[in-house]
Amino acid sequence: MKPAYSRLLLKLSGEGLAGDDGFGINPTVIAGVAEQIRDVHRLGVELSVVIGGGNIIRGMTAAAQGMDRANADYMGMLGSVINAMALQDSLGKAGVDTRVLSAFEIKQVAEVYIRRRAIRHMEKGRVVIFGGGTGNPYFTTDTAAALRAAEVHAEVILKATQVDGVYSSDPVQDPSAVRYEQLSFKEAMQKNLQFMDQTAIALCRENSLPIVVFDMGVTGNIHRVAMGESVGTVVSE
Repeated sequence: MKPAYSRLLLKLSGEGLAGDDGFGINPTVIAGVAEQIRDVHRLGVELSVVIGGGNIIRGMTAAAQGMDRANADYMGMLGSVINAMALQDSLGKAGVDTRVLSAFEIKQVAEVYIRRRAIRHMEKGRVVIFGGGTGNPYFTTDTAAALRAAEVHAEVILKATQVDGVYSSDPVQDPSAVRYEQLSFKEAMQKNLQFMDQTAIALCRENSLPIVVFDMGVTGNIHRVAMGESVGTVVSE
């Protein structure tokens, strides 16, 4: 069977890389993520990844504690580059050729992001890992994922989370929360659902870029989504 998509972007949360540790990078977790990405890559899918930095520092949290917001956001972006380097290492050990492209210049460890370069890497069969968010404060890595996906003409964003889709409220705190199988961008924005920030959702809506929200903790879910199986919640027009 052929995959449902020829080019996709995977959005990973930094917190997800910490596993049960709550902070930092859990080697077992990131190795498992790398194996799942490898399995999708072997299907012939052109694949890119955006990673957050929340397992190292969350800009908004640091700002709420008194740090200058722009400074805190830049620190978060640096955290996402660290995560990108860690994922590159794990993918290399899994036999996958990768490139890290950073939104700002750190030439010793990553290439500077250039749209055509990113596309060319994917065309050559490399997994491209985008680090550094958008390169600007006040924007989340969700927005970076929407931006990069639109720029490289990805067909879908795979949004990996800790739950099995989009809910009407936090299912951990609200047992009566309702899970959606399908949502329109308009509904997601009107209901202010918190699976992505509003800027990212609006950008996806403007570019007719569907989002699949799924549980990263279930092994094989990335492969299932890539093959077009019904997994998680689909947010589209």
